Amino acid sequence: MTLGPLLWLAGTPDDTARAVTVGVFDGVHLGHQALLQRLREEAGAELVPTVLTFDRHPLRVVAPEREPERLTADALRIELLRQAGAAAVVALPFDAAAASLSPEAFVREVLIERLGARLVVVSSAFRFGAGGRGDPAALRRIGREQGLAVCEVPPQTLDGRRISSTRIRQALRVGDVELAARLLGRHHVVEGIVERGEGRGRALGFPTANLGGIEVLAPAEGIYAAWARWTGGMRAAAVFIGRRLTFEGDRTVEAHLLDTDVDLYGARLTLGFVRRLRDDRRFAGPRELSAQIARDVQVARATLAPLLSATPAPAPCCHGSAGPSTR
Repeated sequence: MTLGPLLWLAGTPDDTARAVTVGVFDGVHLGHQALLQRLREEAGAELVPTVLTFDRHPLRVVAPEREPERLTADALRIELLRQAGAAAVVALPFDAAAASLSPEAFVREVLIERLGARLVVVSSAFRFGAGGRGDPAALRRIGREQGLAVCEVPPQTLDGRRISSTRIRQALRVGDVELAARLLGRHHVVEGIVERGEGRGRALGFPTANLGGIEVLAPAEGIYAAWARWTGGMRAAAVFIGRRLTFEGDRTVEAHLLDTDVDLYGARLTLGFVRRLRDDRRFAGPRELSAQIARDVQVARATLAPLLSATPAPAPCCHGSAGPSTR
């Protein structure tokens, strides 16, 4: 089987010598950022700091039932990697051929021959090669044989536990967006295209932007204070994630933007989750629900006011070309 060509997501495929780190880097969390900082330091002026990632999660090929939900869409992940210091980001098409590479073949064919790696920086938890048989010790052994230097970075911890994408997913699944933010070093963001809903929010006095086409893990069902950003604007928001218990319906992500009235249909909207306000619950009817939403809005406003008055903006995001039209 033949490996597919590398995909250059940032940077150029020149013949320069490189310092390389390898991984999925979903979330580009504080552990990833520490690894990238070390990559920059070790690269110095002689080597180009380069991230080798994959065009899909490797588990999609080797164990599809275990593939995790993504924390970051591709465009944001690339931007975060560049902000953290990667001069180049390269994706290896991960298919059956890539999955079958032995640790030795991965180092020789991918890192050295295709990327021109002179140095590899990895975490202590790094595994590579068919069946995950390679580890940092094996990488050092192969590196000595192939003329490749290896730098091993200890895992980063928070509250005595290792920072990982898995831990962030666990936090989001129970709605702990504040812990997720501490692990990420930024707010967790969800992007989508604003679609037309059923108009119930407007009938209650609180119109909402309904997000469709979401590609990443959304927090657990509940009510959240979040910032909302689109091309041309940014506002505080009260966000509902749930199944409209009062009216019945499918799971939805809806954002009520505070103190603004713009038509966002068709626009790409980014939500940054700051705090979970409460569980969703069933109300006796529209009047009781409307009164509770009014309280949620006040709490969201107080929560977000210090954040949105600060500069620069609280977190990076990547937008498409679509923008809102004003009424």
